[in-house]
Amino acid sequence: MIKEILTGTLAAASALAANADELTLNGAGASFPAPVYQLWTYAYTQTGKAKVNYQSLGSGAGISQIKAGTVDFAGSDNPLSLQEQEEAGLVQFPMLTGGVVVIVNVPGVKSGELKLSRAVLADIFLGKITNWNDPAIAAINPGVKLPKNLPITVVRRSDSSGTTFIFTDYLSKISGEWKEKVGAGSAVKWPVGIGGQKNPGVCNNVAKIRGSIGYTEYTYAVEAKLNCTQLENQAGTFVSPSAENFAASAANADWNNAPGFVMMLTNQPGADSWPITGVTYILFRKDATDERKAAMKDYFNWCFTEGAASASRLNYVPIPENVVKLIREKAF
Repeated sequence: MIKEILTGTLAAASALAANADELTLNGAGASFPAPVYQLWTYAYTQTGKAKVNYQSLGSGAGISQIKAGTVDFAGSDNPLSLQEQEEAGLVQFPMLTGGVVVIVNVPGVKSGELKLSRAVLADIFLGKITNWNDPAIAAINPGVKLPKNLPITVVRRSDSSGTTFIFTDYLSKISGEWKEKVGAGSAVKWPVGIGGQKNPGVCNNVAKIRGSIGYTEYTYAVEAKLNCTQLENQAGTFVSPSAENFAASAANADWNNAPGFVMMLTNQPGADSWPITGVTYILFRKDATDERKAAMKDYFNWCFTEGAASASRLNYVPIPENVVKLIREKAF
């Protein structure tokens, strides 16, 4: 999918080579939005207005780098509070919405066939359910041929991760035990499991470990051809991941009353809502030069407008126009 869109982007890009003296904007951070950011930075660079780079290092690394002033902007799925933004001299705004999905490697089970309730999902990651033919899993999956005596291997992120923040925030909302024992954060003390570096690392481990389960951003699961599960949402409905269901989770978000643009979209109401939906953010420094601020404003405006179609094709949800208007008023 990414290659196909990139080919289309190349064909449509300006034939003019970028000037040797063009301004370069460097960004780093979240791997959650990295597939679309890779397309955007390449396509925008072809306009000749500025060269844009983005390194997928994880949200924690991105926040550290923007605070240190070693990059022009950072990507993060773990939003900083308004107080944290002000203390660090940063501006934050939302860039995209997307879904965190649960991926599995269970022999004989097709993608989208396996259902996981809220209780079962939490108990698997707490290490309380350890086998794929556990009665709690079998009870919500009648007709699904679950393997006998196949141990469950939990795969989670080993780096500081915004995807982990979104996932553990959700687990904290659906499980009192998880909230008390583990909690939410970009890096937590996992009860069980093996680590993978960034979203691709989790996907690689799930792909090669029989009986494994993990979490990742939806586009990575699609690109790696990994099996996703259905999840039970707040309404008690089992839903499959899709851009439409991610959008349903964001439909009632009140951005006007979100100081610092901090918004959590996990466990939202609605029969169609995907339960683990997240917002990915951009951070830049208030003390950036006027030249760099102007260049970033032009780039991000291009992302919101020209880049929206490619974001949708990669199963992300572009920020609505009314919210983009709010960002233009408050962030720049």
